[in-house]
Amino acid sequence: MGTFQKFDFKNLDAIRRKAHDVGAAVDFAADLSPLARPVTIGSRRTPNAIAILPMEGCDSERDGSPSELVRRRYRRFAAGGAGLLWYEACAVAQEGRANPLQLSITGGNLAAFASLIEEANRSARESNGADHRPLSILQLTHSGRYSRPEGRPAPVAPQHDHFLDPQVGLPPEAPIVTDAFLDELVGRYVGAALLARDAGFDGVDLKSCHRYLLSELLACHTREGKYGGSFENRTRFLLTTLHEVRAAVGPDFIIGCRLNVFDAHPYPYGWGVDKIDYWKPDLSEPLALAKLLAENGLDLLSISAGNPYSRFPEVTRPFDQPTVGGDLPREHPLESVARLFHFTRRIQSEMGLIPVVGSGYSWLRHYLPHAGAANLASGACSLMGLGRAAFAYPDAPRDILRQSAMDPGKVCIACSKCTQIMRDGGKTGCVVRDSDVYFPLYNRGRAAARAAEKTAAPRRQ
Repeated sequence: MGTFQKFDFKNLDAIRRKAHDVGAAVDFAADLSPLARPVTIGSRRTPNAIAILPMEGCDSERDGSPSELVRRRYRRFAAGGAGLLWYEACAVAQEGRANPLQLSITGGNLAAFASLIEEANRSARESNGADHRPLSILQLTHSGRYSRPEGRPAPVAPQHDHFLDPQVGLPPEAPIVTDAFLDELVGRYVGAALLARDAGFDGVDLKSCHRYLLSELLACHTREGKYGGSFENRTRFLLTTLHEVRAAVGPDFIIGCRLNVFDAHPYPYGWGVDKIDYWKPDLSEPLALAKLLAENGLDLLSISAGNPYSRFPEVTRPFDQPTVGGDLPREHPLESVARLFHFTRRIQSEMGLIPVVGSGYSWLRHYLPHAGAANLASGACSLMGLGRAAFAYPDAPRDILRQSAMDPGKVCIACSKCTQIMRDGGKTGCVVRDSDVYFPLYNRGRAAARAAEKTAAPRRQ
């Protein structure tokens, strides 16, 4: 295991050497042409193999419809030339919103979502040619224990977890959600998927990552009833929802899943972890679930890991600078990147022709397309996914495909400020590269957080 080091590489050979020195299985290709390949997803086809991963802005209108900031974000992503736009978390129920300004599609705001898709597709054509149309996936979510529909914790937890319950103020005697609640929630996903189809999306994602509700259900070893205990029970909700959504939307609508395969959280509360050493992955159940998803009609999978609200955010997003009060990782960021690449490689090897989207690229800065091309060429994934990198550099796909290079002056610097705005309850984007919009929001959020800390601090006698 290497020691933590901020990004400081002057050329591709230098980062290759460091990856070798710390034992991180991260390859870099000189030929970027694999990123230009179209990818078949279900009955549809992307114009290239670069995806924008769902990056939430916490900035919708109160009714869940897209605000101007949301529209601006997706116009920029679409104009940037990616082949797949994975639209951010959209709550299927009011009590499942992660914040008061999370997207939520309803019959009342359907036209606003349809307009969002039309604007994005128009931006894609205007910037990339009349034939360029990215596929659009809407991520459907219920935030579970991290629900904050009115701006304060209102956890909807499927189990008690003495590590995480205190974070959201969930007392040991608080009730957990019932089987009847979960049975009814399946229909909410079906309804949201039908609305997404009517709005013009090409598909939906049944979000099962980062310890939100569907993700936590996979780890409900201690829960009683039909949604807890055995592997069959813990995967029941996701597989049932997939089946019901497929029956409702038909065969030509894409159903995807952004799936945690490793929680880095102690057993019996963690998924994909060794029962003794929770820092050690055990992919036996995630691999088995991936096969079941494929057998039950899933079209697309995106791999993630970890819990950004918990102790080891680097498992999800390798960084140079933590959020306020956070710790530096105990490993080199290239090891964090390599772990995500390894997970994607293992899952893709089991999925056959079903495409898997990789993550973990942003920390690599302008060398990320070389890693993505290497992974695509080796069959380790089918699409390269960009998260924070897209906040900072939305036109990166176009530069990669047209110039075979990214501008080092435009890349994400893994400073965690976009995450900090979320922690401070604000609307988020890239504070460094999109500073006219987001630097004032960052400062406002930091000032409010400091004031709240002072108010909450005990008075000295």
